[in-house]
Amino acid sequence: MPLLRILAALLMLALAMPAFAQGAGAAPHIAIELVPETATPAPGDEVTLAFVSTPQPGWHGYWKNPGDAGLETTLDWGLPTGVTAGPLQYPVPQRLLIAGLMNYVYEGRFTQFVTLKIPADAVPGTVMPVSVKADYLVCTNEICVPESQRLATKLTIGDGVIAPDIRARFDQWRAGLPKPLGSQASFEVAEGMFRLAVPFPAEAAATDPYFFPLTPNALNYAAPQTVRREGDLLIIETTAPTAGPQAVEGVLSIGEGKGFAVTAVPGSVAAGQAAATLDVATALLAFAGALLGGLILNIMPCVFPILSLKALSLARAGGDERSARGEALAYTAGVVLVCLALGGILLGLRAAGASVGWAFQLQDPRVILFLLLLVTAIALNLAGLFEVGAPGIANRMSAKGTGSAFLTGALAAFVATPCTGPFMGAALGTALVLPWWMGMLVFAGLGLGLALPFLLLGFVPALRRRLPKPGAWMATFRHILSVPMFLTALALAWVLGRQAGVDGMTLGLAAALVLALALWWTGRRQLGGKALQWAPAGVALAIGLVAVASVERSAAEPSQVAALGAEPFSEATLERLRAEGRPVFAYFTADWCVTCKVNEKAAIETGGVAKAFGDGKVSVLVGDWTDGDPALGRFIERHNRAGVPLYLWYAPGAAAPRVLPQLLTPAMLTELPANRTS
Repeated sequence: MPLLRILAALLMLALAMPAFAQGAGAAPHIAIELVPETATPAPGDEVTLAFVSTPQPGWHGYWKNPGDAGLETTLDWGLPTGVTAGPLQYPVPQRLLIAGLMNYVYEGRFTQFVTLKIPADAVPGTVMPVSVKADYLVCTNEICVPESQRLATKLTIGDGVIAPDIRARFDQWRAGLPKPLGSQASFEVAEGMFRLAVPFPAEAAATDPYFFPLTPNALNYAAPQTVRREGDLLIIETTAPTAGPQAVEGVLSIGEGKGFAVTAVPGSVAAGQAAATLDVATALLAFAGALLGGLILNIMPCVFPILSLKALSLARAGGDERSARGEALAYTAGVVLVCLALGGILLGLRAAGASVGWAFQLQDPRVILFLLLLVTAIALNLAGLFEVGAPGIANRMSAKGTGSAFLTGALAAFVATPCTGPFMGAALGTALVLPWWMGMLVFAGLGLGLALPFLLLGFVPALRRRLPKPGAWMATFRHILSVPMFLTALALAWVLGRQAGVDGMTLGLAAALVLALALWWTGRRQLGGKALQWAPAGVALAIGLVAVASVERSAAEPSQVAALGAEPFSEATLERLRAEGRPVFAYFTADWCVTCKVNEKAAIETGGVAKAFGDGKVSVLVGDWTDGDPALGRFIERHNRAGVPLYLWYAPGAAAPRVLPQLLTPAMLTELPANRTS
């Protein structure tokens, strides 16, 4: 472990090297305000100084124990004779995993404290200048900058009175400090495992408990921590690098920036024999949720046409049971394998330190443009502009054969990812915290649910007999099914414009136009029976791939959050509003999330909800995750979600938010202000 810390420190220095090219007068990346609790301390009293620190967006500071990387803040004081300074006190930190290294950080506003002791013989009216030089490290996910700031304030010996507004500010800031636990914890290190038993009432709520160690090398910082409750004990288990220290100190976080200072002595802590059983039960429950969510995805406009035409292809195939079952299994294999591949990539990226969630690929405008061209081609095919004459092409909806069915299933799974159905969000969120093989089981459940209707059609002849008989109507129905695909293409073009700007959307529409003309030409050549029928489409495909490779993300624009008087979400804003006693409705969305947009138009942005929220003085915060903001991603993850949508209701005084369903109704929202304690 010491070697890892040394290598991490060298990595921090390497990352910091580009920062030395900055000008000496560059503004610091963390703004620090030094605030005394009273400017007139009495002789012999203590006075607390607050270091109110505000990192720039995308930057973070470090806790006392920075974890696998980072540096602790150091203070060099200039104090009057007889005045002494205590240690720097830190609020409950956050965790940030980057490239497999665990960092204990602060990504939003945070406040540290130092207590000064005033000598008893200080003469009233004496002015005492106080100065301090703070040295610290501030980082983004890519670079680190060592910074120094010299801060100063003046104290005048007086009566020690604290102004009410200052007292209120300090009360709010102190809420972030870990509270004394009041009981001694115990720990045990055995066979490479660290187990910590913390006295904690069974009825006390704890959201996403996590132990931040202050004792060096007590545990492996980046290793996952499993938590279980045994009566009035909260037990945390993870891996340990050494035989164990004589005592362990740290902070137990219980969510929402709250925590307890923990001191633990060696003792006997039973291993969690039931943990594996609990994980399996949790995985099976998440599997069922993903199965149901995948089943609901079949009615989405980008999936339903594919499912419908595959179903009609079975009706056209007649009574060949072997062929029907073969196509059903191939379609299912294509769906499940794509879901497993996307899930595996997601888990791999998260293990490497990236803060990504489900549908992560849609945060890249190149993927959006690729989908735009693909969906445009499918829509034109359904509209009858051209026919796919070669078996095995992915969008040959009416083709027979297991190769075509497999690729069609893969296509259905890939284009379904923007649609997060009900019951799916919590299931996929659970998949991110389970052991990897259990998480993959959940992603397989999503694929199985998506493929289930076609699988049943293939294996249940009675269901196939209920399908309409083949006839001329099928051509008309196929043309009708092109409409939702054209609408999907239109939505993708809008998302591309949001991500890549007007220039990017123009590039995408131009590529789609070229593709449409080429496919029209291909269709004309097919009607004439000419050779090299696919030559125009091949040229258009090459042009489209160049466009996909060329599109770039534009500079982020401020989110349009005018509805309901909403503000952009940040944890600092949420903390401020809650400190004011305001009820808060926070929702998290993305331009590519179909369910999000339906909820916003059908439920959130309605007149009744606006009136109810206005009457109840509800503050609304919007987190836009279109571009995959990692800070939002980590906040979403802490609420057991793998992505958007996420809807949270913070009632005044409530310890934790209420997580609302992923499908909203106006009535569901209008009743929230009426029942402010819910």
